[in-house]
Amino acid sequence: MEYLAETSGWFGALAVLAGYLLFSLGRIPNGRTYQSANLIGALALLVNGAWHGAWPSVATNIAWCAIAITALVRLQRMRHAEPLPREAADLGGDELVPPPGPVTLEQGER
Repeated sequence: MEYLAETSGWFGALAVLAGYLLFSLGRIPNGRTYQSANLIGALALLVNGAWHGAWPSVATNIAWCAIAITALVRLQRMRHAEPLPREAADLGGDELVPPPGPVTLEQGER
């Protein structure tokens, strides 16, 4: 059983770090792959922490799992939501228009 707990810990660390590295380098978006790596890694680290009685680590990984599950559920809901019609998504062109002039504060608004 100790071998399983140790293997789980190393696998979890690898999953979380690989996901974070790939996301930080822009190789993967904040999507299912990234959130799944977080969830699987946190679950594996949770097993390792529980085996060793590292309760702060267990609590952190429970929270990490909850965050990843929430993100995955939201991603799934967004995927099944009806897309906006093209006209509704159009923001009026590709050009950025600067504000009409400088913005100043009146006396006493500071």
